Amino acid sequence: MLPSPPARPRILTGDTPSGRLHVGHWVGSLENRVRLQDDHECFFLVANLHAFTTRVAEPGAIAQDTLEILKDWLAAGIDPERSTIVVQSEVPAITELTWHLSMLLPFSRVMRNPTLKDELEVKGLGDRYSFGFPLYAVGQCADILAFRPALVPVGEDQLAHIEMCREVARRFNHTFCGVDPRTPDADHVAAGGIFPVPEGLVGRVGRLVGFDGVQKMSKSLGNAVYLTGGEDLLRDLIRAHAVRANAAAAETLAKVRDAMKLTFR
Repeated sequence: MLPSPPARPRILTGDTPSGRLHVGHWVGSLENRVRLQDDHECFFLVANLHAFTTRVAEPGAIAQDTLEILKDWLAAGIDPERSTIVVQSEVPAITELTWHLSMLLPFSRVMRNPTLKDELEVKGLGDRYSFGFPLYAVGQCADILAFRPALVPVGEDQLAHIEMCREVARRFNHTFCGVDPRTPDADHVAAGGIFPVPEGLVGRVGRLVGFDGVQKMSKSLGNAVYLTGGEDLLRDLIRAHAVRANAAAAETLAKVRDAMKLTFR
C-alpha cells in the first residue's frame, strides 16, 4: 500500500558535497528552500555518493565536505525543526532504486542529457570518466523519486536532470502501474501511479555567471563567491581573477598579432 498523500506539498532537493556553497547556490535554489519551509514538507539531501563520481580516492575529503555543506545550510536558514535533512549514503533504498530505474533508461538517452554533456566538457573529463559518472544522472532520478515530491527547487542548469526524472516517473507508472500514457502529469498518482511527476522550481536567478564572465559560477572552476569566508577571501578572489583576466587578454592579443603576420606575408 502507498503512503497517504502529504498534508502539505512535498519538495526534495540537495547538493553534492564538493566544497562550500556559493552565491549561485543561494539565488538558484537555496533561497527557495529557506522560503518554502513553512508551507511545504521539505526534504534536503546531501548527495555524498555522487561526489565519488570524480573523487573516488578522496573519501575523507568528501566526508569533510558533507559537514561543510550542512554548516552552510544551517547558516543560510535551513531549520532541522521544520525540514528533514538526509545524508544520501545513509538511505540504502536510494542506491537500490537507482539500479531499478536504470533499467528504464537507454544509455543513449542518459548521454543525451545536456547537463551531463556540459559537465563532461567543463570538467575536462574527455573519455576518461568512469561509468559511475553518467550513472549519477540516473541516481539523481532515484534521489528525487524516492521521496515522491511535487516540486524540486533547482538552478536552471539542472532542469535537464528534472526532465529525465519526469520521463522515468511516467515510464515506471505506465509499465508497472498500468497508468495510461495519455494521463496528464498531475493525475498520475490519482490514476494509480507510484510516483508523482515532479516539477522543477528555478530560483530568481537561474544561471549566475562566475568571475570569469563565461562559465556558470562553480566551485570546481574556482570562479565563485562563497557564502562564507568574509571580505578577505572575496578581495583575494577579485585580485586573482583580475590577474587571470589580464593574462587571458594578453594571450588573445598575441594570437591576433600572430594571425596578422600570417595574413600579410
